[in-house]
Amino acid sequence: MTAERDDDLLVDILIAARKALQFAGDVEHDRFQSDEVLQNAVIRMIQVIGEAVNKLSEGRRRSISAIPWEKMIGLRHRLVHDYFNINISLIWQVLQDDLPTLIRTIEPLVPSEDS
Repeated sequence: MTAERDDDLLVDILIAARKALQFAGDVEHDRFQSDEVLQNAVIRMIQVIGEAVNKLSEGRRRSISAIPWEKMIGLRHRLVHDYFNINISLIWQVLQDDLPTLIRTIEPLVPSEDS
């Protein structure tokens, strides 16, 4: 049961990461800095990712050691509980650097829709 649940959570992580990138599209840094609606959409997807990561089994996290799981959970906690101190430059960096890497790492691990 845990392996199936972990697979579902990896799908959730992948979908949320893709959505965040889709929301941002080709937006430049200056527009992102000034667009609160876009910021909130991306932040929400990062929260979803962090929550799914938090529910992922320790065994699955250990098996994918290239991903900084604890940092992802920590970011989610900061976004939810310390929301008045969000560093938008950090969110931009996550969007530009971390989410594409996360997608590339998780894509091969997600079961295909055919299976």
